[in-house]
Amino acid sequence: MTPAKDIHRIGILTGGGDCPGLNAVIRAVAKTAMRQYGIECVGVEDGFYGLIHNQTRPLSFKDVSGILTRGGTILGSHNKANPARFCVGNDENGEPIFRDVTDRCIATCKQNHLDALIVIGGDGTMACAAPLVRAGINVIGVPKTIDNDLVGTEITFGFLTAVATATDALDRLHSTADSHHRVMVCEVMGRNAGWIALHSGIASGSDVILIPEIPFEPDVVCDYIAARMRSGPNFAIVVVAEGAMPRGGKQVVARLDPTSPDPIRLGGIGHVVAKMVEARTGAETRTTVLGHTQRGGTPIAADRILGTHFGYVAIETLMKGGVGRMVVRENNQFKDVDLLHSAGKQRLVPTDHSLIVAARAIGTSFGDYADRTAPVAKSAVIV
Repeated sequence: MTPAKDIHRIGILTGGGDCPGLNAVIRAVAKTAMRQYGIECVGVEDGFYGLIHNQTRPLSFKDVSGILTRGGTILGSHNKANPARFCVGNDENGEPIFRDVTDRCIATCKQNHLDALIVIGGDGTMACAAPLVRAGINVIGVPKTIDNDLVGTEITFGFLTAVATATDALDRLHSTADSHHRVMVCEVMGRNAGWIALHSGIASGSDVILIPEIPFEPDVVCDYIAARMRSGPNFAIVVVAEGAMPRGGKQVVARLDPTSPDPIRLGGIGHVVAKMVEARTGAETRTTVLGHTQRGGTPIAADRILGTHFGYVAIETLMKGGVGRMVVRENNQFKDVDLLHSAGKQRLVPTDHSLIVAARAIGTSFGDYADRTAPVAKSAVIV
């Protein structure tokens, strides 16, 4: 374990996809390190790509001032640079060639005299950092992802802004659906986890919420919507996570990127659901895919606060002698866990989650047979 007194210079890296609140974390990490402990800070540009290619720059107070409200990351990011499996070119058949270039990352840390590395990212980023931890580099992780699917923490920064963005879009779809008596299907991000769909669906009062953890029955979805269209509202809102799938079916893959550590790019389930609903119910149906709008823009206040707190705790964890740790929030308390425990794992929505139970109680459909077994008063109508 590296004694705190030996920490003089640290690197800061933002890996994976961009996310609202990244700059809030960078700001908190750098300012706490410089102000409280006199530590020099070095920014690693474009995630692990910059660590592989030794693309770094010193960070001053001026560099990290005035960035709290900015979306994205001032350091840049990269979601295709896994040091353990880095694409170095193509063979004669055009197939990607992969190499383990972890040694280059270690060399960059040594050349820049980094005593520790603050890595900000999700499960993929923590998985990329794992070989560095095993090689003796002191890495402190900060949990970032709009998907909220990182094992070990009850929340990741960026998630709440993504939910706010999705909720705003669903609110807008509500009024146009009502005006035209249509079914509006909105596809949101989340990969294999349904956290964004669940939270934004409940916040917006969506009628149907389809998440990967609960494979849906097409008949249940369509019967529910048909009943709602007959009952009086004459419109419906469906929010569907990009990883959702029918029971016995498969996720819809938009494309494959063989050069990426995670080659599968999900997308298109919204159009599939909309086509299914229109064909089976006769209701005019439209699809909206929010895509990367959920990643961009100014972080909401909650994510600025969360990012600031995470950044501060990351430095405090390091200076208390933490090695290979990831800062987390559990039961609304900030602590740290073994980074290797979280690397490469996904935190999914439990099918008995209290929010699902609450949503079912007010009549929200998750497209499964549980909808048909729920008791409904004879005088009740679908609203």
